[in-house]
Amino acid sequence: MTERFPPVVAETLAAAGWSPEGYDDNRGREWALRIAAHATPGGRQHVVTAAAIEAYAEFGGLRVTPQGAGEQIAPSDFHLDPFLVRHSVETLAELAEAIGAPLSPLGEEGGGTGILAVDGPGRVFVLDHTGDWFLGASLDEALTTLVLGRQPRRVDGDGRW
Repeated sequence: MTERFPPVVAETLAAAGWSPEGYDDNRGREWALRIAAHATPGGRQHVVTAAAIEAYAEFGGLRVTPQGAGEQIAPSDFHLDPFLVRHSVETLAELAEAIGAPLSPLGEEGGGTGILAVDGPGRVFVLDHTGDWFLGASLDEALTTLVLGRQPRRVDGDGRW
């Protein structure tokens, strides 16, 4: 189907409704405006990176449920919808400060146990009750990590992994 992803990842994404031709610029822009407009009671708002807009345009709305045992850990289900985690403004701002790059919400992982986020350079993270985790240097790499059950790297308190 595509050289971009390993075959099982491409098949899993396709089963969730993704196709390489499914890019929707309007959705990317609309979602970016809507998520940026969400404010905390204190007035703080999400930062929306160019990488987030690209992710919204190409993968927005996908609900992915990987199959199989995973290479190193159990593969994670995820839903690429930033509105599911719009409440995460303060949480993402804390990690953004640690890594030195703005973070935008992408969606949720593990049925809502984790918050998926992408930074300015396009690196993807998941924040959950056990810590903050680096999933990949790009969204493609992060999706591969989640679908194949690869062990993510923990983000230390100093923002390194």
